[in-house]
Amino acid sequence: MPRIAKKIECTEEEVATLRRIISAHKSEQRMVRRARMVLMCAEGHQVKDIAAELGERPNPVIMWRDRYAEQGIDGLLDSKRPGKPATYGDEFRDMVLEKLSEKPPKGLASWDRAELAEALGVSDDAVWRLLRKEGIQLARQRTWCVSADPEFTAKAAEIVGLYLNPPENAVVICVDENPSMQALSRTTGYVKTRNGKTMRAIKSTYRRNGTQNLFAALEVATGVIHGKTTNKRSEWIS
Repeated sequence: MPRIAKKIECTEEEVATLRRIISAHKSEQRMVRRARMVLMCAEGHQVKDIAAELGERPNPVIMWRDRYAEQGIDGLLDSKRPGKPATYGDEFRDMVLEKLSEKPPKGLASWDRAELAEALGVSDDAVWRLLRKEGIQLARQRTWCVSADPEFTAKAAEIVGLYLNPPENAVVICVDENPSMQALSRTTGYVKTRNGKTMRAIKSTYRRNGTQNLFAALEVATGVIHGKTTNKRSEWIS
Protein backbone atom coordinates (compact mmCIF):
# COMPACT_ATOMS: atom_id res chain seq x y z
CA MET A 1 0.00 0.00 0.00
CA PRO A 2 1.49 3.35 -0.99
CA ARG A 3 2.55 5.57 1.85
CA ILE A 4 0.62 8.76 2.43
CA ALA A 5 2.77 11.77 3.24
CA LYS A 6 2.39 12.82 6.84
CA LYS A 7 -0.13 15.63 6.87
CA ILE A 8 1.40 18.94 7.91
CA GLU A 9 -0.83 21.50 9.51
CA CYS A 10 -0.04 24.83 7.84
CA THR A 11 -1.74 28.11 8.56
CA GLU A 12 -2.90 30.31 5.72
CA GLU A 13 0.09 32.58 6.38
CA GLU A 14 2.51 29.65 6.17
CA VAL A 15 0.94 28.44 2.92
CA ALA A 16 1.24 31.96 1.49
CA THR A 17 4.93 32.06 2.49
CA LEU A 18 5.60 28.72 0.77
CA ARG A 19 3.83 29.90 -2.38
CA ARG A 20 5.88 33.12 -2.41
CA ILE A 21 9.08 31.08 -2.27
CA ILE A 22 7.89 28.94 -5.17
CA SER A 23 6.80 31.83 -7.39
CA ALA A 24 9.57 34.34 -6.62
CA HIS A 25 12.10 34.71 -9.45
CA LYS A 26 14.95 35.29 -7.01
CA SER A 27 14.34 32.14 -4.98
CA GLU A 28 17.04 29.49 -5.11
CA GLN A 29 15.90 26.38 -6.95
CA ARG A 30 16.70 24.13 -4.02
CA MET A 31 14.42 26.24 -1.79
CA VAL A 32 11.69 26.11 -4.44
CA ARG A 33 11.86 22.30 -4.58
CA ARG A 34 11.78 21.98 -0.80
CA ALA A 35 8.84 24.37 -0.54
CA ARG A 36 6.97 22.33 -3.18
CA MET A 37 7.57 19.13 -1.21
CA VAL A 38 6.21 20.67 1.98
CA LEU A 39 3.23 22.25 0.25
CA MET A 40 2.27 19.00 -1.46
CA CYS A 41 2.62 17.16 1.87
CA ALA A 42 0.31 19.74 3.41
CA GLU A 43 -2.20 19.04 0.63
CA GLY A 44 -2.11 15.31 1.49
CA HIS A 45 -0.36 13.90 -1.60
CA GLN A 46 1.34 10.51 -1.44
CA VAL A 47 5.11 10.50 -0.88
CA LYS A 48 5.74 8.49 -4.07
CA ASP A 49 3.68 10.92 -6.14
CA ILE A 50 5.54 13.93 -4.74
CA ALA A 51 8.87 12.24 -5.43
CA ALA A 52 7.87 11.25 -8.96
CA GLU A 53 6.57 14.72 -9.88
CA LEU A 54 9.67 16.48 -8.57
CA GLY A 55 12.15 13.87 -9.82
CA GLU A 56 13.32 13.04 -6.30
CA ARG A 57 13.63 9.92 -4.19
CA PRO A 58 11.10 9.49 -1.35
CA ASN A 59 13.69 9.96 1.40
CA PRO A 60 14.39 13.69 0.69
CA VAL A 61 10.64 14.35 0.67
CA ILE A 62 10.29 12.78 4.11
CA MET A 63 13.38 14.59 5.41
CA TRP A 64 12.27 18.10 4.38
CA ARG A 65 8.73 17.41 5.51
CA ASP A 66 9.94 16.45 8.99
CA ARG A 67 12.38 19.36 9.21
CA TYR A 68 9.62 21.79 8.28
CA ALA A 69 7.35 20.24 10.87
CA GLU A 70 10.00 20.80 13.55
CA GLN A 71 11.51 24.16 12.54
CA GLY A 72 9.12 25.82 10.12
CA ILE A 73 10.60 27.80 7.20
CA ASP A 74 14.04 27.76 8.84
CA GLY A 75 14.02 23.99 8.50
CA LEU A 76 14.24 24.34 4.71
CA LEU A 77 17.61 26.10 4.95
CA ASP A 78 20.88 24.19 4.68
CA SER A 79 22.41 23.19 7.98
CA LYS A 80 25.47 25.15 8.96
CA ARG A 81 28.68 23.30 8.33
CA PRO A 82 31.78 23.75 10.45
CA GLY A 83 33.96 24.12 7.36
CA LYS A 84 37.65 23.39 6.99
CA PRO A 85 39.63 24.52 10.05
CA ALA A 86 42.04 27.38 9.45
CA THR A 87 45.56 26.19 8.82
CA TYR A 88 47.04 29.46 10.00
CA GLY A 89 45.57 31.30 12.96
CA ASP A 90 46.38 34.32 15.12
CA GLU A 91 49.85 33.00 15.89
CA PHE A 92 50.72 32.98 12.19
CA ARG A 93 49.32 36.51 11.78
CA ASP A 94 51.46 37.82 14.64
CA MET A 95 54.50 36.05 13.21
CA VAL A 96 54.06 37.70 9.80
CA LEU A 97 53.48 41.18 11.25
CA GLU A 98 56.50 40.84 13.52
CA LYS A 99 58.69 39.81 10.58
CA LEU A 100 57.51 42.82 8.59
CA SER A 101 58.73 45.09 11.38
CA GLU A 102 62.26 43.70 10.97
CA LYS A 103 64.79 44.84 8.39
CA PRO A 104 64.46 43.06 5.02
CA PRO A 105 67.19 40.71 3.76
CA LYS A 106 70.38 42.22 2.44
CA GLY A 107 69.95 43.55 -1.07
CA LEU A 108 66.25 44.39 -0.63
CA ALA A 109 64.86 47.82 0.18
CA SER A 110 61.66 46.29 1.56
CA TRP A 111 60.04 42.90 2.11
CA ASP A 112 58.26 41.19 -0.76
CA ARG A 113 55.87 38.26 -0.49
CA ALA A 114 58.30 35.60 -1.72
CA GLU A 115 61.09 36.65 0.64
CA LEU A 116 58.62 36.87 3.52
CA ALA A 117 57.35 33.34 2.88
CA GLU A 118 60.89 31.98 2.59
CA ALA A 119 62.00 33.67 5.82
CA LEU A 120 59.03 32.21 7.71
CA GLY A 121 59.24 28.80 6.09
CA VAL A 122 55.61 28.88 4.89
CA SER A 123 53.86 28.85 1.54
CA ASP A 124 53.67 31.93 -0.64
CA ASP A 125 49.89 31.52 -0.89
CA ALA A 126 49.48 31.56 2.90
CA VAL A 127 51.32 34.87 3.12
CA TRP A 128 49.30 36.28 0.22
CA ARG A 129 45.99 35.37 1.88
CA LEU A 130 47.00 36.93 5.18
CA LEU A 131 48.29 40.15 3.60
CA ARG A 132 45.09 40.46 1.60
CA LYS A 133 42.95 39.86 4.69
CA GLU A 134 44.87 42.47 6.68
CA GLY A 135 44.84 44.99 3.80
CA ILE A 136 48.65 45.10 3.63
CA GLN A 137 50.12 46.00 0.21
CA LEU A 138 53.88 45.58 0.17
CA ALA A 139 54.45 47.09 -3.28
CA ARG A 140 52.31 50.22 -2.90
CA GLN A 141 53.94 53.35 -1.53
CA ARG A 142 52.42 56.52 -0.14
CA THR A 143 53.94 59.69 1.22
CA TRP A 144 52.97 61.64 4.28
CA CYS A 145 54.05 64.81 6.01
CA VAL A 146 54.16 65.32 9.76
CA SER A 147 54.97 68.78 11.09
CA ALA A 148 57.45 69.08 13.95
CA ASP A 149 56.19 72.59 14.77
CA PRO A 150 54.67 72.53 18.29
CA GLU A 151 52.31 75.33 17.21
CA PHE A 152 51.16 73.56 14.05
CA THR A 153 47.64 72.80 15.32
CA ALA A 154 46.97 76.43 16.29
CA LYS A 155 48.38 77.75 13.01
CA ALA A 156 46.38 75.23 10.95
CA ALA A 157 43.18 76.15 12.82
CA GLU A 158 43.79 79.80 12.04
CA ILE A 159 44.19 79.11 8.32
CA VAL A 160 41.13 76.83 8.17
CA GLY A 161 39.11 79.48 10.02
CA LEU A 162 40.18 82.06 7.44
CA TYR A 163 38.93 79.78 4.64
CA LEU A 164 35.61 79.09 6.38
CA ASN A 165 34.92 82.63 7.51
CA PRO A 166 36.92 85.16 5.44
CA PRO A 167 36.89 88.89 6.29
CA GLU A 168 34.17 90.96 4.67
CA ASN A 169 34.99 92.21 1.15
CA ALA A 170 38.25 90.23 1.17
CA VAL A 171 39.59 87.71 -1.34
CA VAL A 172 41.22 84.66 0.23
CA ILE A 173 43.62 82.80 -2.03
CA CYS A 174 45.79 79.72 -1.58
CA VAL A 175 49.10 79.89 -3.45
CA ASP A 176 51.82 77.41 -4.32
CA GLU A 177 54.88 77.20 -6.55
CA ASN A 178 56.86 74.55 -8.37
CA PRO A 179 60.13 76.15 -9.49
CA SER A 180 62.96 74.86 -11.65
CA MET A 181 60.99 72.21 -13.53
CA GLN A 182 63.04 70.78 -16.39
CA ALA A 183 61.42 71.41 -19.75
CA LEU A 184 62.30 68.19 -21.54
CA SER A 185 61.25 66.87 -24.92
CA ARG A 186 61.50 63.21 -25.90
CA THR A 187 60.97 61.35 -29.15
CA THR A 188 57.90 59.09 -29.07
CA GLY A 189 56.66 56.46 -31.46
CA TYR A 190 55.63 52.83 -31.74
CA VAL A 191 57.89 49.80 -31.50
CA LYS A 192 57.37 46.10 -32.03
CA THR A 193 58.48 43.93 -29.14
CA ARG A 194 60.07 40.49 -29.34
CA ASN A 195 56.74 38.79 -28.59
CA GLY A 196 55.17 40.47 -31.62
CA LYS A 197 53.16 43.11 -29.75
CA THR A 198 53.19 46.74 -30.84
CA MET A 199 53.13 49.45 -28.19
CA ARG A 200 53.90 53.10 -27.70
CA ALA A 201 57.43 53.87 -26.61
CA ILE A 202 59.38 56.87 -25.35
CA LYS A 203 63.03 57.25 -26.25
CA SER A 204 65.36 57.14 -23.25
CA THR A 205 67.37 60.17 -24.41
CA TYR A 206 65.87 63.64 -24.28
CA ARG A 207 66.48 67.25 -25.21
CA ARG A 208 66.68 69.80 -22.45
CA ASN A 209 64.89 73.05 -23.28
CA GLY A 210 65.72 74.85 -20.06
CA THR A 211 63.64 75.13 -16.93
CA GLN A 212 60.22 76.52 -16.12
CA ASN A 213 58.51 77.79 -13.00
CA LEU A 214 54.84 77.24 -12.25
CA PHE A 215 52.91 79.59 -9.99
CA ALA A 216 49.27 78.97 -9.07
CA ALA A 217 46.71 80.69 -6.90
CA LEU A 218 43.32 79.29 -5.90
CA GLU A 219 40.43 81.56 -4.99
CA VAL A 220 38.94 79.62 -2.12
CA ALA A 221 35.45 81.15 -2.40
CA THR A 222 34.98 80.65 -6.14
CA GLY A 223 37.30 77.75 -6.94
CA VAL A 224 38.96 79.73 -9.75
CA ILE A 225 42.63 78.90 -10.31
CA HIS A 226 45.04 81.52 -11.63
CA GLY A 227 48.28 80.14 -13.05
CA LYS A 228 51.43 81.45 -14.67
CA THR A 229 54.64 79.94 -15.96
CA THR A 230 58.00 81.64 -16.38
CA ASN A 231 61.33 80.47 -17.73
CA LYS A 232 63.40 82.83 -15.58
CA ARG A 233 64.24 82.60 -11.92
CA SER A 234 61.28 84.01 -10.02
CA GLU A 235 60.23 84.05 -6.40
CA TRP A 236 57.15 84.97 -4.40
CA ILE A 237 57.16 88.48 -3.00
CA SER A 238 55.76 88.45 0.51
